[in-house]
Amino acid sequence: MADLRCNMGGIKSPNPFWLASAPPTDKAYNVVRAFKAGWGGVVWKTLGEDPPVVNMSSRYGALEYGGQKMVGFNNIELITDRPLDVNLKEITQVKKDWPDRAMVVSLMVPCEEESWKKILKRVEETGADGVELNFGCPHGMSERGMGSAVGQVPDYIKMVTQWCKKHSSMPVLVKLTPNITDIRLPARAAKEGGADGVSLINTINSITSVDLDLMAPRPTVDGKGTHGGYCGPAVKPIALNMVAEIARDPATRGIPISGIGGISTWRDAAEFLVLGSSSVQVCTAAMHYGFKIVDDMIDGLNNWMDQKGYRNLSEIVGHAVPNVTDWQFLNINYETIAQIDQDKCIQCGLCFIACEDTSHQAIKTTKTNSSKKYEVINSECVGCNLCQLACPVPECISMVKVENGKPFLSWTKDPRNPRNSTQNI
Repeated sequence: MADLRCNMGGIKSPNPFWLASAPPTDKAYNVVRAFKAGWGGVVWKTLGEDPPVVNMSSRYGALEYGGQKMVGFNNIELITDRPLDVNLKEITQVKKDWPDRAMVVSLMVPCEEESWKKILKRVEETGADGVELNFGCPHGMSERGMGSAVGQVPDYIKMVTQWCKKHSSMPVLVKLTPNITDIRLPARAAKEGGADGVSLINTINSITSVDLDLMAPRPTVDGKGTHGGYCGPAVKPIALNMVAEIARDPATRGIPISGIGGISTWRDAAEFLVLGSSSVQVCTAAMHYGFKIVDDMIDGLNNWMDQKGYRNLSEIVGHAVPNVTDWQFLNINYETIAQIDQDKCIQCGLCFIACEDTSHQAIKTTKTNSSKKYEVINSECVGCNLCQLACPVPECISMVKVENGKPFLSWTKDPRNPRNSTQNI
């Protein structure tokens, strides 16, 4: 079996699967159940100062699509509403009982050095393995000058990170908000401030749906609604891109990353790992299916690594990063065309409809007896692969490379690019 032991910015765990800071990590009862199920670590739900936090009822909303529940998940929940002393006492006991698991504590306090110094000292006394600075929450706390209100200002990120490194010996992870134009800027600020790693993405500002009877966003509180934080499978593509951007940025290359965003299966986790994540954090999938999903995640990742010959996580973390590039460096001369496997085709016609109505009219239909046959017109096919994506039958449509004999050519060298003309040099 592959070795799944994880070291995330100096925080060690028996596997890379952590529960993210959220309702599943709000109390000892949940966390102990998670550890018994096999999770490698948790990020305890965000702690703050003792003035009371009041959560709303209701507080969750979801996007459903094609009969699948919770494709996207929205919440307007705030940080923990449990007393700080109670949380710290429980963290101390859980870490004592489960010394091999990663215990990271999420923190959010006002942007004042004394506030951070005070809470860091108390967290350090619990024996926790590290802290995660919550600079990502886009609702409720941001209106109070915390959460994403800090995470959207690189100077604040650097400043607070420096305070935390100054006043604590624990590893410091900085949780980044995706509600920003360029994710590299806050990541650079975190590294400049001395962060031991970054975690991303936090939730995306959103309204997932509107109640057309009440005429208010969901979740609805006494006839009103507000924007909340969006997560779940629907945000995975955004998260993967942001993780990759940090992993390949020369200014942040090498900084440990804890990947978050729509991770539901071992394959999701593997994609985050090969794009640069050292650990992954899960929330929505656990809230949907329960803690035991980690069994399938661990087994699936182990089996895949064994099949590929990978011995440990260090051999796959960041393995795909060299193949992530900018559009302008792709090979313009590379060509593919679609090919339909007639033995697998069920004659549904979705490929034809998609191509005929919205693409390049590169699929023809012919009647054979009482059925239809769909075939690719090679001379018209541009290799966009829309038909492959529309097809409901796995491996029925494949994209085949065209051996055209043309050399590699990127847009940066293409004579059709006005920037490359002699006149413009």
